[in-house]
Amino acid sequence: MNRIKNICQYLFAILLGAVALFTSCSKNLNQTPRSTATNEAVFGSQQGLQLYANSFYDSLPLINDLYKVDAGVAGSDYAAQSSAPSYLIQGAFSSRQATGWNWSKLRNINYFIANCTNPAVPQSVRENFLGLARFFRAYFYYGMVQKFGNVPWIGRPLGVNDPALYAGRDARTLVMDSVLADINYAITHITMATADPTSSQITKWVAYGLKSRICLFEGTFRRYQTSYNLTGSAAQWLQDAASAAKAVMDSSGYTLNTSGGVSQAYRNLFISTSPVNTEVMLSIVSSAALAVLNDANWYFTSATYGSRFSLTRTFINTYLNLDGSRFTDLSGHDTLPFVKETVGRDLRLSQTIRTPGYSRISSGKTIPAPPVFSYSYTGYQPIKWCLDDTYYDNGTLNINSICLMRYAEILLNYAEAQAELGLLTAPDWTKTIGALRARAGITGGLSSLPTIADPYLEANYFPDITDPVLLEIRRERGIELTMEGFRFADLIRWKHGELLGKPWNGMYVPALNQLMDLNGDGVYDVCFYETTPPSPQVSGVTYINVAATINGVANPQRLSNDTYGELHWLDNVTRDWEDYKYLYPVPYGDLLLNPNLGQNPQWQ
Repeated sequence: MNRIKNICQYLFAILLGAVALFTSCSKNLNQTPRSTATNEAVFGSQQGLQLYANSFYDSLPLINDLYKVDAGVAGSDYAAQSSAPSYLIQGAFSSRQATGWNWSKLRNINYFIANCTNPAVPQSVRENFLGLARFFRAYFYYGMVQKFGNVPWIGRPLGVNDPALYAGRDARTLVMDSVLADINYAITHITMATADPTSSQITKWVAYGLKSRICLFEGTFRRYQTSYNLTGSAAQWLQDAASAAKAVMDSSGYTLNTSGGVSQAYRNLFISTSPVNTEVMLSIVSSAALAVLNDANWYFTSATYGSRFSLTRTFINTYLNLDGSRFTDLSGHDTLPFVKETVGRDLRLSQTIRTPGYSRISSGKTIPAPPVFSYSYTGYQPIKWCLDDTYYDNGTLNINSICLMRYAEILLNYAEAQAELGLLTAPDWTKTIGALRARAGITGGLSSLPTIADPYLEANYFPDITDPVLLEIRRERGIELTMEGFRFADLIRWKHGELLGKPWNGMYVPALNQLMDLNGDGVYDVCFYETTPPSPQVSGVTYINVAATINGVANPQRLSNDTYGELHWLDNVTRDWEDYKYLYPVPYGDLLLNPNLGQNPQWQ
């Protein structure tokens, strides 16, 4: 069953006042009309429970949401975009711009839980649907705590005069313990274990996966965000994360996708029309018939519609060489031109951004496709979610499914939780990090734990981490899950929000006025100059002015050493990080309605 839920999704407004819940009336005039949305009609049959439960899926991201998360309110530390997020500009963001304090989806869930008591439906059936409801309540609250910290725990539907509407917020420990109870109930009672072909329904294994995600977040949050004084309970959450992930690994039947070989297996997960359901555990499926399509191509290949999301060179440097050695250990790696620095690397690189050899289809013809600086600020232009046919570039036309949870994340969750506990073994490494790297064509270091900390990762990302195993797991998580919406949450739980202020750097440019062939096909693609482009200009070449000022205004696109060096974007705009931004502000309007909520510290 597609998560889009076709026509049924509108039937369950919170007060169940809509008609046409069922399709027709019986000829027996003594029977309750099937078009009447009474409590009995909804909660008195398995069909009614199923139809109501469809509405819970509205809590999941929409089809265009996931691949844009890393360009969201705070952006990402590993990508440049059109403008600096206001969240990171001093004084530019306050509670008056804040959103997200919305509880209608929770009320819908709580109403169901409170009323799913009709003995006309077998208990095991009711418990299955209650498990689904509690899965979504856990999902809802996990998102709210991640964003706002302490929130009110509401475990029942509230009436319009209920004094609890104006209560204050509950302790994080109470809320997260309740979330854990909900997800445990879901795991125990959801009966569906085998995913449907679209991977769009919640199964027992998806519940285990969500538990591993929630518990890893909470365990590491408590460990690294020490001001909450919750470090003593971190280990138990990490143990729960590892146990949930291990259950999926041992019993779910999911595996890493290898279809397409090492050069394509990773990217196939993100461009396939039907989910690659050997690995994809939960997805949103496009449907031309229901006019449910996504706009990934338009977003990543438009100069105006998208954010021109472009990966940074600091992050690109974290991709290993194919033999498993570190790229940043190579002498002269920092001055290699794009056409050389992207060769012989972890094959996820060429499946995430445009690299030499990448081509597209235009009007039925295959054409070379180097990075386009009309769409990219750094030269590291994403292809991860983009279809190769240019037909899809000009609107909401994409037919690829969007994965929300996949087995690779479970492996990463397990590896990290075990490493944080000091329990990760060499066989664990082989089954998790080693397996992910093998799928990416890497040949070295797949079966033994690393013993030397990477100085590049320490210097550029995690100076507080000296454990080489943990550093490598964080490297792997960044690479494997890039552009899948995890990064800001990871920075929150690791307490590394300051990384969001890192320079937005791009490919190395050896000199001004030098024609550059980015993909090695003998055709020049780009030339960087100051003030006046070289003459005569070559057809097909994009000319980029990197002068200090243009018409008296500071130029946001510069070279690090003025006439050569790394391409930089928006160095003239300061992105400021303060630790109070680990919590989002409660929206101003909601505080006016309920002053008892109180504002998160230091927000105006």
